[in-house]
Amino acid sequence: MFVHKIDKDLSLKLVDLNDSEEMFQLVDTARDHLKEWLGWVDYTKKVEDSKEFIQGCMRSYAENKSMNTVILYKGKMVGTAGYNSIDWSNKTAYIGYWLHQDYQGNGIMTRVAKALTEYAFEYHKLNKVDIRAAKGNKKSRSIPERLGFVEEGTIRQAEWLYDHYVDHVVYGMLQDDWKLRK
Repeated sequence: MFVHKIDKDLSLKLVDLNDSEEMFQLVDTARDHLKEWLGWVDYTKKVEDSKEFIQGCMRSYAENKSMNTVILYKGKMVGTAGYNSIDWSNKTAYIGYWLHQDYQGNGIMTRVAKALTEYAFEYHKLNKVDIRAAKGNKKSRSIPERLGFVEEGTIRQAEWLYDHYVDHVVYGMLQDDWKLRK
């Protein structure tokens, strides 16, 4: 089983079916908070929905198309993060993440995104890491900004969220730039 220890309190574990119940409960207790920026929340109505999501993640990982992990903070699942997709032709990983509201403000997601970026460059030898966030989602956008990602542009009406479109701001980090920042 893949587990990547970030520091004494924080690690990433490859998602597996044993996470279904805990993941569903985490989503269910943060439903209103997550729904503001994530379009899939209303489709997660029961543990079986989380199980189906995890099965898709496992299939995609086996096909080398993505890597989704659960975030463990002090041994407790607090969110998910990973490469929503990996474009091997262009050597680019697309990071996505969400964190339960009770754990925000502790630097967790910044450390997670940093670890995923380093892993993409050092282990996978990718050239670029991409993070996209809704234009109005200041908390999510602050992660790549804090890590020195370059704001590359805006995709207009990139995502339908229940009853409206949101624009996505695209952030990128190149391997060469990451090395210079170290």
